[in-house]
Amino acid sequence: MQEAIEREVEDINAIIKQRRDKLEILMSEGKNPYEIVKYDKTHHSKDIVEGYCELEGKNVRIAGRLLSKRVMGKASFGHVLDEKGSIQIYVKRDDVGVDEYQEFKKFDIGDIVGVEGIVFTTQKGEISIHAAKVTLLSKSLLPLPEKYHGLKDTDLRYRQRYVDLIANPEVKDVFVKRSKIIKEIRNYLEELGFIEVETPVLNTIAGGATARPFITHHNALDIDMYMRIALELHLKRLIVGGFEKVYEIGRVFRNEGLDTRHNPEFTLLELYEAYTDYEHIMNLTEDLIRTVAHRVLGTGKVTYDGIEIDLDKPFERLSMVDAVKKYSGVDFNEIKTLEEARAIAKERHIEYETRHLKGDILNLFFEQYCEDKLIQPTFITNHPVDISPLAKKQSEDPEYTERFELFVLGREHANAFSELNDPIDQRARFEHQVELKKQGDDEAGDMDEDFLTALEYGMPPTGGLGIGIDRLVMLLTGSVNIRDVLLFPTMKPIQK
Repeated sequence: MQEAIEREVEDINAIIKQRRDKLEILMSEGKNPYEIVKYDKTHHSKDIVEGYCELEGKNVRIAGRLLSKRVMGKASFGHVLDEKGSIQIYVKRDDVGVDEYQEFKKFDIGDIVGVEGIVFTTQKGEISIHAAKVTLLSKSLLPLPEKYHGLKDTDLRYRQRYVDLIANPEVKDVFVKRSKIIKEIRNYLEELGFIEVETPVLNTIAGGATARPFITHHNALDIDMYMRIALELHLKRLIVGGFEKVYEIGRVFRNEGLDTRHNPEFTLLELYEAYTDYEHIMNLTEDLIRTVAHRVLGTGKVTYDGIEIDLDKPFERLSMVDAVKKYSGVDFNEIKTLEEARAIAKERHIEYETRHLKGDILNLFFEQYCEDKLIQPTFITNHPVDISPLAKKQSEDPEYTERFELFVLGREHANAFSELNDPIDQRARFEHQVELKKQGDDEAGDMDEDFLTALEYGMPPTGGLGIGIDRLVMLLTGSVNIRDVLLFPTMKPIQK
């Protein structure tokens, strides 16, 4: 095995040396392949294939990466990969010239080339370009992986996405859909009158969510600052200032673990609408996801890891208490005290910490018994106030809040609530978060005095929503790993 690896390394090194030698020869002949600054294309490969009836016999110019080359004496075939696909080229010595043909024969797989020629169909029926001129636009000094049959090493694919996109062109489809999904989210919200805004990435406190932040230092001010963990508190300041419908799609950062569903930096949509509540936001969320699916995929039914998810059916709605009762048999409506909650947790072998209150224990039951059962889209509503520091209490039962989370495939996809706009209550909630942090909860929030000042000026009744864009893209593209929908996911550096 070791001998085979060593031989492979030797072969690769020999190929790299050969390519560098070719580059030196080109340079010595005054043919620097990196000097060309522009190449005027007329078409992409897909345009030619789909528009063949109109383009047959006409002159076209394409540019892309040489993926294959078969030299057969005085004529050669090859394939060129561009942004939209690949197309065959036919290069004949008598058409391009003797010297130019000799140069083409020395091109390597991976070189960037420009091809000008006539569109035609080969005897085997493949739409192709009969080249009149082939231009080397950039020299590739490294060979494509695995003798050009595709990059299969998952770790290497994520580390070298640029090679992954070359070797596995279908990967690009996911990111094209990602772009379309974000575009259609914007279109949907702007059709409803929402305004897109931008808020600070660097903050002097960590707030808006329960998560461990990344901490950095601002040299000029000589203060520690936090990479934002959410968009919420600045967006709600804008509601105070008179905006009625605002949203932001941006990166947030949480200093947490990595797995198939989590990356330390991810893309979040947050929106806020004045004079409405979480029931309205729930309807908006369902319609937004369904509409985006139809606009991007043409259907409301998506298949994920062999499971069909039906986004066209009305999403189920279930309170957290009812969900826990349904899947665990424990009715928290009957549990009146913290002691009773702790006792039932011990009985069910659910671990809790001394700082956990009754609502925290209810949430632990939900995580243990319910989450993985929520496969089809389900809104879980009415979370306990103990785990919802920014949500408005229910007037009929102040132990719970006007909040929902959307679950699909056993994972959270959205979080929303009727926003807490009572500055007195909000201060008390912040004080509780500060106390939790003192007790060792690294995810607890800080006291945000400026936000409290904003609330004291008065914030109208408001509904807010957060949707993890990456997980939504995973759902709509059938991607089972979050790294498959991030062009450059976070990776541990390779130790050399």
